Amino acid sequence: MLYGNENRKSRRNTPQRQIIFEELCGLETHPTASELYEIVRKRLPRISLGTVYRNLDVLYEDGQIVKLDLAGQEARFDGIVTPHCHVRCTTCGKVRDLPEIDPRKFDLASVEMNGFLIEGFKLEYSGICPECRVQSTNSLKEM
Repeated sequence: MLYGNENRKSRRNTPQRQIIFEELCGLETHPTASELYEIVRKRLPRISLGTVYRNLDVLYEDGQIVKLDLAGQEARFDGIVTPHCHVRCTTCGKVRDLPEIDPRKFDLASVEMNGFLIEGFKLEYSGICPECRVQSTNSLKEM
């Protein structure tokens, strides 16, 4: 499975979970749990980091969000569950969507999979984001 989780369960939606979901869906930055915690605290000052982690796990298990945990980095979260690709900055770790690349158009049927039953795949591009490129260029100019 590429996005979310097909084993959806019917759970009571708590006010905290709803706010976490709303804040995540309002972002394009693919935050870590810690980053999202700082944002959610503005609306729920008494929420704990553990509560944010638990609710992100529930939202992921229920297929409402995507968990990005590639390249050995801290997991990031995405409120967009439709198939799309991502690019991660190798300098700062920032993740952005690549909506112009549709992973549904990849022809996996023609690829030899060594007997595996393919259930999905994750594709992540890597590179240096514009902000880090500018910082790198400025650092070189100062030398």
